[in-house]
Amino acid sequence: MAKSLVIVESPAKAKTIGKFLGRNYKVKASVGHVRDLPKSKLGIDIENNFEPQYITIRGKGPVLSELRKEAKKADKVLLATDPDREGEAISWHLAHILKLDDSDKNRIEFNEITKNAISKAVKNPRPINKKLVDAQQARRVLDRLVGYKISPLLWRNIKRGLSAGRVQSVATKLICDREKEIDDFKPEEYWSLGVILKKGRSKFEASFFGEILNNKEKKIELKKKEEVDKIIDKIQKGEFIVTEVKKGTKKRNPYPPFTTSSIQQDASKRIGFSTKKTMRIAQQLYEGIDIKGQGTVGLITYIRTDSIRLSDESISSTKDYLNKEFGKEYSAGGRQFQKGKNKAAQDAHEAIRPTSVFMSPDSIKDSLSRDQYKLYKLIWERFVASQMTPALYETLSVKIKCGNYIFKATGSKIKFDGFMKVYNISNKEKDINIPNLKEGDKVDLVKPNPQQHFTQPPPRYTEASLVKTLEELGIGRPSTYAPTISTILSRGYVVVENKSLKPTELGIIVTELLKKYFTDIVNEEFTAGMEEKLDKIEEFDINWKKIIDDFYKDFSKVLEVAEKEISKIEIKDEETDQLCDKCGKNMVIKHGRYGKFLACPGYPECKNTKPIVQELGVKCPQCGGNIIQRRSRKGRTFFGCNSYPDCDFVSWDKPIEEKCPDCSSLLSEKTTRRGTTIKCTNKDCKYKRKEEKSENC
Repeated sequence: MAKSLVIVESPAKAKTIGKFLGRNYKVKASVGHVRDLPKSKLGIDIENNFEPQYITIRGKGPVLSELRKEAKKADKVLLATDPDREGEAISWHLAHILKLDDSDKNRIEFNEITKNAISKAVKNPRPINKKLVDAQQARRVLDRLVGYKISPLLWRNIKRGLSAGRVQSVATKLICDREKEIDDFKPEEYWSLGVILKKGRSKFEASFFGEILNNKEKKIELKKKEEVDKIIDKIQKGEFIVTEVKKGTKKRNPYPPFTTSSIQQDASKRIGFSTKKTMRIAQQLYEGIDIKGQGTVGLITYIRTDSIRLSDESISSTKDYLNKEFGKEYSAGGRQFQKGKNKAAQDAHEAIRPTSVFMSPDSIKDSLSRDQYKLYKLIWERFVASQMTPALYETLSVKIKCGNYIFKATGSKIKFDGFMKVYNISNKEKDINIPNLKEGDKVDLVKPNPQQHFTQPPPRYTEASLVKTLEELGIGRPSTYAPTISTILSRGYVVVENKSLKPTELGIIVTELLKKYFTDIVNEEFTAGMEEKLDKIEEFDINWKKIIDDFYKDFSKVLEVAEKEISKIEIKDEETDQLCDKCGKNMVIKHGRYGKFLACPGYPECKNTKPIVQELGVKCPQCGGNIIQRRSRKGRTFFGCNSYPDCDFVSWDKPIEEKCPDCSSLLSEKTTRRGTTIKCTNKDCKYKRKEEKSENC
């Protein structure tokens, strides 16, 4: 039989697909893009209606030679790049290089790398979708114009190596704006008043709500201690009477399956992955993993999607799985999710889900790396839970009156776990521990429990919350979030501090300059509006060059003003009192890929650098030296003795001064969103305790 050549992007993908297609097909990889705009110049002919000047990417010669050779031998060439705008553009470039006719049916696409999906795809080729290609070209050209026109101004007036971008500059501005909010924030005092009450031997707590005025309940915010003391003084002598008891049932629905945005957010919160790491591991799972006894298998569907839709086949198979594994009471009977709240969602592909629900994480754990298992488990559980019944809670609400003051006690407990049997979520509500009360019951005051609080500033963005905000604002698209965050970190505009994104002085200076001269580039609404225009190119077949021309008319005028007015900005390094041990100059603080470090200001004559040593005030249990915070080669924080290499004490968790009550060894702490875990550094000791996160943290 005649042979067909199938071209994909990655060798891993080629290996997986080759297994499914058999000997009548040859599968080769382009190893990513094959043509692009040149790096050394703008590469856009502005005078010729913004015509892109594509060149073959350097180093692609051998790959393209092999593809040309195989294409000549094949009776049919099928382009099987990713099913999105970028993938369509790669196919278009491949067609140009291999001299294929754009109108021929030589493009195939699939949402998952499984035998059925691949077999179906090769039987249904289509022509290259020029609308998708043009939408991608418009983005590429627009980003090139912004980056290559503004970046030289930053190099000339601030320092080399900087860049500006349509999405990255807005992301940096969001982080800078949040930092200013934090700096400008002034905490305000407020109070809460709880009362410990007793009915018989059972104690429970109720919270102050307000008072009754003119037969109406009025909620009261407690601002000062004097207000709280006044209420306490009155209730000490008063009588507490139950005026209302309400019992009910509350339903909690499962979350929809993952999109690119939601998986990045959840992977950050639940398993501590950066957006970049999440997408790298997800790509491996999509392209195929060698599973023992099965060969190479694509474990999840395509990972760049803003849709929460599911295929009918996946819904049906999951229904069967749930009925068999958990019983009919846990199956929702098949649930289809429609387009979510995000109005900009293209809804072109399915949600991210496992290719087979029957391939549970634990059944293939031995074939996965630690990180692959963590992410696959997250995807599998979220998808399965989306097809399960809601969790049911018993709720109890009690209203208690003392004079004209009203106190309320509420609680809940799980009646039926439903989807939470698979996908456990934190429940912030208190479990019911209220005694059996009825209207008219008198309860006794054990003691008042007043607490002082202060309003907190908005938190810094994490990678997860930044992705969420960008998506809500309509800035960027699923494929751009991870590279955007990587870029602003690598440029030194932002650093990661305690898992949060903090702007550097450089990031603030660049953002202020862009805000002054390039208002639209860092304006959230303008950027979101431009995204919508770019999306309409593929939706309504709009001329992409007209959109670029409209943008450039105003942009070029602003650029001209900026080139005349921007003056040299000098960023001074922060000087320290630590002397360089090679030349004696006061060392300065620099920002690197993994945070701050000390460097000699005499560079390049003196290239001495040192890590910034952060002492914990804790003595090393092995030698009595000082324990300091350090960083591994991959940038991960750990703690070790300052006498290294003479002393090899190390700990991933932060040592504290407190000694273990069981063995007197040093204790360490690990803090997460849920609280702090204290445990012994002695591996043979099992001492561990948890401390709940303080409300004021």
